[in-house]
Amino acid sequence: MNTKKIRQLANSIVLSQKQREVLVGILLGDGHLETRNKGRTYLLRIEHSINQKDYVKWQYEIFKNLVLTKPHVKIQTIGNVEYQKYWFWTIGTGAFRYYGQKFYENRKKIVPNDIAKMVTPLSLAVWFMDDGSLKSNLHRARIFNTQGFDDQSIQRLQDMFLRKFRIQTILRKQKEGMQIYIPSSEIHTFIPMIRPFIIPSMEYKVMVNNMHKQ
Repeated sequence: MNTKKIRQLANSIVLSQKQREVLVGILLGDGHLETRNKGRTYLLRIEHSINQKDYVKWQYEIFKNLVLTKPHVKIQTIGNVEYQKYWFWTIGTGAFRYYGQKFYENRKKIVPNDIAKMVTPLSLAVWFMDDGSLKSNLHRARIFNTQGFDDQSIQRLQDMFLRKFRIQTILRKQKEGMQIYIPSSEIHTFIPMIRPFIIPSMEYKVMVNNMHKQ
């Protein structure tokens, strides 16, 4: 596709409601918006371990009307270790500008102060698939790895959970920052809400055992 056609495509893009909801979850998680023209347009970059190939394919299917090249493998070398990543990026478009302005401040990712208005159960499911985990196989509790966010952003996320979804959360201090912890007492609300959106390869994250440990 030539430059003129790409520009025409970029200018014609209007995000669907599903794309907006998924995008919010992606931005709370591992996805990134990048701008190369001082915020006029943004592109979405999705990158995960090759083990999450099915998840990347699922995301691609949602945004494929904005993608010119299908997901593919790349090799990343850290030290002497090679890692396989599966990734894609979208074209740059003004359709992402609103989210680029909301989720980034001085090139650092933040949580918008009106995040509660933006998040839906689908958004939460995507965020959990990106950045969520079980505390352990012996616990019902779930964790969101929010260590990359500042204290104000994490407080906004806790407020969102409580005010919008009536889910009480706890903070857990880690060496890299703070995690948001959903105790076992809240799992009966959290898991049924996101389960309908969880893809098969991520089902292990929402399996609930009979343990009652926090």
